[in-house]
Amino acid sequence: MASSQSIRKGQVPVKCGLCETDRTIKWKCLDCDLFLCNHCKEKVHFRVKTAKDHKVIDIKDIGIQQNELDFANIPCQNHAGEYNCHFCKTCDTLVCQTCVMKSHKKHILTEIQEEYDVKIDRLKKGLSKIQTDRKEIVSRNEQLVQLSSAKKYNQANQDISKQEKVVKAAVESCFKQLRDKLDQHQKNIKSDLNAVSVLLQKADDKNKNVLESIRMTEASKFFKVVNNLEKNMDTKMPEPRSTNYSMPNFVPGEIYQSNIGMLKFDDNLADKPHIRLDLNNQYETNFLVGLIVFLGIDQSFWISSGRFGLVQKVKTDGNKLKIISSFNIRLFGVAVTQSNNLLVNTGMKLQQMNGKTGALTDTVYNVSPLRPTAVYTTSNNKLLIGGMNIDFSTPGKRVVILMNQNGVHERVYEHDQHQLPMFKYPYKITTTSNGNIFVLDRINDNENRIVVLGQGGDLINTYTGIIQINKDQPFAPEDIVTTPRDNVIAADMRTHSLHILNNAGLLMTFYKTSDIGILFPWSLAFSPTGKLYIAKSGPEASEKMEVNLYEVTISGC
Repeated sequence: MASSQSIRKGQVPVKCGLCETDRTIKWKCLDCDLFLCNHCKEKVHFRVKTAKDHKVIDIKDIGIQQNELDFANIPCQNHAGEYNCHFCKTCDTLVCQTCVMKSHKKHILTEIQEEYDVKIDRLKKGLSKIQTDRKEIVSRNEQLVQLSSAKKYNQANQDISKQEKVVKAAVESCFKQLRDKLDQHQKNIKSDLNAVSVLLQKADDKNKNVLESIRMTEASKFFKVVNNLEKNMDTKMPEPRSTNYSMPNFVPGEIYQSNIGMLKFDDNLADKPHIRLDLNNQYETNFLVGLIVFLGIDQSFWISSGRFGLVQKVKTDGNKLKIISSFNIRLFGVAVTQSNNLLVNTGMKLQQMNGKTGALTDTVYNVSPLRPTAVYTTSNNKLLIGGMNIDFSTPGKRVVILMNQNGVHERVYEHDQHQLPMFKYPYKITTTSNGNIFVLDRINDNENRIVVLGQGGDLINTYTGIIQINKDQPFAPEDIVTTPRDNVIAADMRTHSLHILNNAGLLMTFYKTSDIGILFPWSLAFSPTGKLYIAKSGPEASEKMEVNLYEVTISGC
């Protein structure tokens, strides 16, 4: 059987039977058996005397029964020997002359041919609607056939079964740890009880000896034994093995669906939440703001041109920014430590910046021999630091490191469950309250993605944009931030849009910042009061003051 593609290649375009040009074919004369363009139908064909009574139909009606009907000899169903001569629109029926005289005198009558043409027109319109509906049904059928694929269902079922085993093993391990801890606590108490029992016996013996000494009547014997008694009068308690002299109660923990897993459906924006952005203020700067960070202790915040070498502490003053301090420092990332100091990534190492002098000092946060690429402070005051080998063009380590406040590496995220590298260039990091880690990963100069890690470090999702926005422009966000409602926003600069993901990394909706006049959204930050600050990108700025920073109120996410 020939493929549909080969059939299409074999077809010859139909031309107008009169002018033979490339004009669009609209009609067909059934008597001449010619296809006609609109021009020839109106200007040529009907001017031929013999063609005035020809039957010309729309090409869309080809194939539909168009036989000539004999309207003059339709027998009346009510009166024998009579033929229908009209159509009663009031009763929607054919009538003969006798019918008219008896029952249809004041009814609306019309020619049978005329009513036939009206009904044919309605049928044609109905046929068009049926064909349109059929296309939608066919499309839906194809979609459902794909969705009903046994392969996809079986894979999902296998994944659920696999996760079920993992969760059961983890749960059993947790219960074993609880029982082991309870048993150890009980053993410690029993050990302390034995030790105290021995001491109690010793105390009773000493008590007896002292009483006997006090009752002695012979002085020489008294002074002989009293020296030993005085030296051993104290009974020293041993260090207890149990630090808590109470029996613990078991408090059941909550079990959430997110702890077990969820079904991930393909992106469907039909039920997307309503996101609204209201522009509050816009501020002028003399450089493009690549980094924004709030300390949370006053109304001031830091902005930076990033690698272009300028850092400023500023404060809003109406619709203006008041510069408090300014330093020439190249930054590739910044975070706030527990003591409200700035931890800055200068490209080769992490240093602490003095907010008053701009002086940089070394820290305990060392990723050598890698260089840091991203830095983020978690809610429990630990650090997540992206790192990679010096030469980006060559294969090597691409990691995210979890460090405590002393700089100790508690965990390194590098490979997924299949031992494949998870990152190309971990560029920005944020987290959500359920423990998930969102890593903005740079694939190449034109394309980024968001890698989402679960609490255990497993890769649970990778987001690469949606066709509605990224059909012609690859997904290439430059910043990500967690919202007060625990969702994540990615600033897709080239498409002037924000992608809003839930805390599992699934797309909720998107918002076009160009709708409120913000082009090239580049960097993001939430203030302590919940306002979203958006800095834009564009051509490298000069010293001319321009609007580069916006404050907006965002609702719905």
